[in-house]
Amino acid sequence: MYVCSCFGITEKQVKEHADAGACTPRQIASACKAGTDCGGCVRAIQAMLGRGACPRRELLDRKRTPGTTGDAGTGTAPEADPGIAPGTVPGVTPGIRLSEAA
Repeated sequence: MYVCSCFGITEKQVKEHADAGACTPRQIASACKAGTDCGGCVRAIQAMLGRGACPRRELLDRKRTPGTTGDAGTGTAPEADPGIAPGTVPGVTPGIRLSEAA
């Protein structure tokens, strides 16, 4: 049965990519383009992938332990520098194009 009619991707093909290590709809899209045109099949792909065994996901889950997310294992996200305005890049003068700065 077709999962992605835009690119003619079948359920079997999605399962083959999943067996090869694709754990997310984005990884399936990278492997075979399914879900990259109209997006109508993304939910079906998500349902097919489910939350089952995924070698990469299992590795990530093992690395994640309580209190180790964020900055230096403190369990908190790094704080923003109050001296830097949102949307700016330190050391770059606003309004100057990269080609002009070089």
